[in-house]
Amino acid sequence: MAQKLSVTAKAAKAIRDKKIAMTEDRKDKKAENQRLRRAKLKELTKKYSAAYAKRWLSLHDYDHKCRCWKSIKANRGNDGKGTKREGKKRK
Repeated sequence: MAQKLSVTAKAAKAIRDKKIAMTEDRKDKKAENQRLRRAKLKELTKKYSAAYAKRWLSLHDYDHKCRCWKSIKANRGNDGKGTKREGKKRK
């Protein structure tokens, strides 16, 4: 569900999100994901039909933490722990 933001807040959020998406870490993860998705598509196409391979990839994401493929649903929110404390130092 989309956030209900004012026009100015929406513009500020877009700028923040773009800045975060363009960090070196995010760029590296995007490039790694692209390489792995292409390799997985090739691997699955050899074993199954191309349609099956594309469907499987559309339902799965690569999890950079555990270095494995997970369903899109399972790859959100740190395996059910949420994202509230993500990126913050714990005292």
